[in-house]
Amino acid sequence: MGNYSTITLTMKREFDVAPEKVFDAWINPEMMRKWLFTLEGTNKVAQNTPQVGGTWEIVDHRGGKDYRAIGEYLEMDPPKKLVFTFKMPELSGNDLADTITVELKKLQQTSEMTFTQVIHVMHEENWTESDIEKAHIEWRDSTEQGWHYMFMGLKELLETGKISYTG
Repeated sequence: MGNYSTITLTMKREFDVAPEKVFDAWINPEMMRKWLFTLEGTNKVAQNTPQVGGTWEIVDHRGGKDYRAIGEYLEMDPPKKLVFTFKMPELSGNDLADTITVELKKLQQTSEMTFTQVIHVMHEENWTESDIEKAHIEWRDSTEQGWHYMFMGLKELLETGKISYTG
């Protein structure tokens, strides 16, 4: 395994539901299979053991391939905070897991979610500082775009009970 560096992505979202509902969407397999790294129509597996030290797994089937996302729960403080690891073994090519922190707080009529992901960026041999900087921008932008779409689905699911886009 080569060298790597990390970057941090932070995103905030508001939902018109209580923090308990948002927290549940992160750990309830029936909710997870509708939005987290998958869609209900393409999901093959959504399972977890929602406790510190427990694991989670999502398998999404698209374009004739299975995409697997896995991790371990590191911290749980319902409904305020959830910390877990994340990796996609078939895509990452390394054993490093990112760390995701979801913090929730109740506002007057809504919930605010602060999402933070520490992303591992693998370096190729002979990369310069400029190459590393470029890779950081690309990884951050593509990761942010992926979460943006997932959070759009999460908002729709939480506020209407379903996601209109099914893949």
